[in-house]
Amino acid sequence: MTKPVTKEPQYSVCLEHQERTGRTEFGLMSGYCWDTDPKRLAFVLSRYKFVAKMLAGLDRVLEVGCADAFGTRLVMAECGQVTALDFDPVFIEDARRRARPGENAQYLVHDMLAGEAPGGPYDGAYSLDVLEHIDAAQEGLFLGNVVRSLTPKGVLVLGMPSLESQKHASPASKAGHVNCKTQADLKALLLRYFANVFVFSMNDEVVHTGFYPMANYLLALCCLPAK
Repeated sequence: MTKPVTKEPQYSVCLEHQERTGRTEFGLMSGYCWDTDPKRLAFVLSRYKFVAKMLAGLDRVLEVGCADAFGTRLVMAECGQVTALDFDPVFIEDARRRARPGENAQYLVHDMLAGEAPGGPYDGAYSLDVLEHIDAAQEGLFLGNVVRSLTPKGVLVLGMPSLESQKHASPASKAGHVNCKTQADLKALLLRYFANVFVFSMNDEVVHTGFYPMANYLLALCCLPAK
């Protein structure tokens, strides 16, 4: 059978790559998102891009709550090694199944409420769309275990939907959200664990420093763990 050939030869690299490595798949969560609300996937990947730029150049990075780890690849492209954790073995198994040989990531089942991350300490960590699922009574335990997983100069990027956004959120987006916060409350909480905390607003895929109550999403950059 004759192999397909692109009309413009520079695009033959796409066919060559597919023949060499196979077709890349969506993960369980990213595939569902693409099929049901594709624009949301753009927003999620934008958050991962922010993380990747903030943590660029770090040797060892921890992701807390990776789900299917589809966006993790953006961070992998900027960092030496990524350890991606999730408490749900279904998602970790999906991430492992789609992993490419030799990639600079490992995927582990771990609940941060049970203790600090295995394999630490890490130069940096990030956690997107996780804290809002942690009961307020346990948020200190969660953040304390994250801090204990970092080096003395470690950095954390934490992202979550704003409390104000919840009146506009879909039922699917709000499911499990028991601990959304305003910017002021999020910063006050994180300052108990880090010497410096810088909070950004985010609307759709745009990160900015605009009026916090109008932000759909909050991204906090936390420096110097207070151990």
